[in-house]
This record gives sequence, structure tokens and C-alpha cells, in this order.
Amino acid sequence: MRVGLFVTCLVDLIRPRIGFAALRLLEAAGCQVIVPAAQTCCGQPGYNSGDRSATRALALKLIDEFADCEYVVLPSGSCAGMIREHYADVFRDDAANGQRAAALAAKTYELTDFLVNVAKLDRVPGRFEGSVTYHDSCSGLRELGVKGQPRALLSKVPGLRLTELNGAEECCGFGGAFSVKFGDISARIAERKCGNIQASGADAIVGGDLGCLLNIEGKLRRMGDDRTRVLHVSEVLAGND
Repeated sequence: MRVGLFVTCLVDLIRPRIGFAALRLLEAAGCQVIVPAAQTCCGQPGYNSGDRSATRALALKLIDEFADCEYVVLPSGSCAGMIREHYADVFRDDAANGQRAAALAAKTYELTDFLVNVAKLDRVPGRFEGSVTYHDSCSGLRELGVKGQPRALLSKVPGLRLTELNGAEECCGFGGAFSVKFGDISARIAERKCGNIQASGADAIVGGDLGCLLNIEGKLRRMGDDRTRVLHVSEVLAGND
């Protein structure tokens, strides 16, 4: 399978090892992985802020870059959800590009969803000695139905013990622009999430969206928690933690 890896701008700029972990997992699944060098953003920040012109330009760039790939895979439910669920609205008045956007959406997958349901990955290269708990990001869960997939893959990691998190499906408080526009509410939501993480007793909190993980990690550290590790699911599965 010829798979295009869309690293996402957040991963590229803040924690690129997630992109390398995703690459390792896709190669372990037997995929031929293409990583367009000029890729940038899916356009979600602009879309959420009402800048349709910038969103459209970024979306067209992405469509062109991944046109020759059989699948497009992202280590982010949020960005994958933008492509699959919202590009149709971006191009609602543009029939020709709307068809191209629909074709891209149909072949776009969040990483764990792809590994479980398309690539059928039966073994993972990583190992983790300790317990983890999992946070379900809002976009991955509600837009893409990503719930059992990461847990199924984590169950294949030698040494790992998965403890379910109280309120796992509740928001972490980030929500992109939400955390900026409604800072006090965001901080309170994050505090509740981090309290549940600490109560789980897990060695690490794991998730599928770096935005959520950065928000959680920042709050944990401000609460004085320097023990709990904060990891993207790809890092654990690939052994790059």
C-alpha cells in the first residue's frame, strides 16, 4: 500500500518524534510510506476562526500533495476529522474541488484506525514496562469513532498494563481556539481531567492528539506532577517513548 503520512504542523514543530514513530508503525505494517516534504497545515485553525480563504488555500495544497497516495494517514484525530468531516463544507460552493476533497476524505484515516482496520497490524515494535491510561480526544472519538482501536493496539505492547481512566471521553479543555477564548473554563476542565489521571495511578497518560497531550502535560506540571509521563500512542506502540 502506498500511504501518505501527513505529519501535521503541531507534530512537526513541537514533537517530531511522533511523526517518526508513526512512520515506523506504518512500515511495520508493510506500507510504502510517502512523506511530502512541503506539507504544512490542514487548515483547521483558520476554519475554526472563520478564515475560509486561508483554509481553502491550505486544503487545496494538501489535496495536491497527497493526490497520488492510496491512503493518507495522520497521527491526529483532530486533523483527520478536519479533512474527513469539514472539507466538504470548505468546498461547498466549488463542485470540482469539492469532488477532489471528497476523494481525499474517503482515503484519509487516523493512525490507529488505519493500523487496525486497514493494515491489520498484528504485532507492534514497541515495549513498555508499566501502566498507562488513555484519554479519548473529542475529534477522534466523536467525528471518527476512534475508541477501541488504540486500546486494541496497546494490548499488543509487551509489559504494558492498561487502566481505564474515569472520564476518559471527557474533553481535556484544549479545543484549539477554545482554550484561548475561554481560558478559565479550559483550565477548570483540564484540572478535572488531570485529577482523574492522577487518581488512576498510571505511570503514563496516552492519547492520540498532541494538542490534548500538550494541554494535559502543561496542567499536570503546574499542579506539581512531575511523575506522570505524557505520551502519544504512536510513541508507545513504536517503542520511541
